[in-house]
Amino acid sequence: MLPTLIELQRLKRLDRTGWTLRGLPNGTESVASHSFGVCATAMLLADEIKQRGVEIDIERVLRMALVHDWAETRVGDMPKTATTYFGAEARKRAEENAFRDIVAGTGNASSQYESLFHDYEQRASVEARLVKAADVIDLLIQVHALERAGARGLDEFWEVAENANFQLPAGAAEVVEEVMNSIVSARRDCRSF
Repeated sequence: MLPTLIELQRLKRLDRTGWTLRGLPNGTESVASHSFGVCATAMLLADEIKQRGVEIDIERVLRMALVHDWAETRVGDMPKTATTYFGAEARKRAEENAFRDIVAGTGNASSQYESLFHDYEQRASVEARLVKAADVIDLLIQVHALERAGARGLDEFWEVAENANFQLPAGAAEVVEEVMNSIVSARRDCRSF
């Protein structure tokens, strides 16, 4: 597994492309920083959801949050605009192939990691949809932090909050909606000063 661990180190230095494309300096956020934010968000959401009586596999949530961007060590952090030029299928195929190659050195566990990645990409389970919600929430928290620090021109990122529907069961959807509403409210409060 050493080659996989060494390769995953790249995520610590790989910049999130969306910030760079909007004129923010290199080092604004790495993929590994984002992955940490997704994991922390997913854990907090899953714990609250479980407290409200919704059955959720928290270990699966955390594992999925941890691996969801591993393919980027080989294909880079492709912005949404890349899909316009490469096509959604080509992008998806590239990420799946990269992920499979990355985890190939992990022995028998590779099939488990591939299953987690595939579930996340397909949003096949409640856990996958919750991780996607955590992914979006972490993005919005980062946007909020950047705007508080003076960054402008990031309004497009907030569009995802307007019609967010992660197809979660009632109790889980309520928790995610509460957090999304609080982020939007915090942004509004900041802009009123």
